[in-house]
Amino acid sequence: MKGGRGEKPEKPPALTEKQARFLTACITELRREAPLDRMEQYVQHGDTSCLRHCVAVAYLSYRLSLRLGLRCDARSLVRGAMLHDFFLYDWHQKSSGHSFHGFTHPAAALRNAGRLLPLNPIEREIIRRHMWPLTPIPPRCREAWLVCLADKICSLRETARMRPYPFRSLYGALPGKPAAGR
Repeated sequence: MKGGRGEKPEKPPALTEKQARFLTACITELRREAPLDRMEQYVQHGDTSCLRHCVAVAYLSYRLSLRLGLRCDARSLVRGAMLHDFFLYDWHQKSSGHSFHGFTHPAAALRNAGRLLPLNPIEREIIRRHMWPLTPIPPRCREAWLVCLADKICSLRETARMRPYPFRSLYGALPGKPAAGR
């Protein structure tokens, strides 16, 4: 019996090659449309950049949707996850007016993304509602709920400096060469 007393539980299977290609293609396409690389210059949690955080959230959101067997718009899920923190400022600089970052950055991210891209209703909902319950209105679609949950999980892992999710296959969709294990 796997996962019993004294045994390590089985790890959930990673993405298939086809699923990883889909995820990488979505991220690569979005990078051609918007300056996502700018997020690399801002630290999100711990020593994780905003861009790498968004990739982790996109990976985990997509993986959760598959694992739970949820019908959802996978492309919108990934795009919304990649743009959910597209606020483009250093929120650690409280003197720059970012004291209420947790409450206000979804609107800044939505504004920035909306200036550059046509966003569908699901992508807008993901970006707008990902900080629930800090933002008062909860997500209305399953894609936004998945990103909201994945964001909390990834934020906790990054803040606690836990081992990141294994999304090395997505590194080709990112700028530069990330440090091993990041």
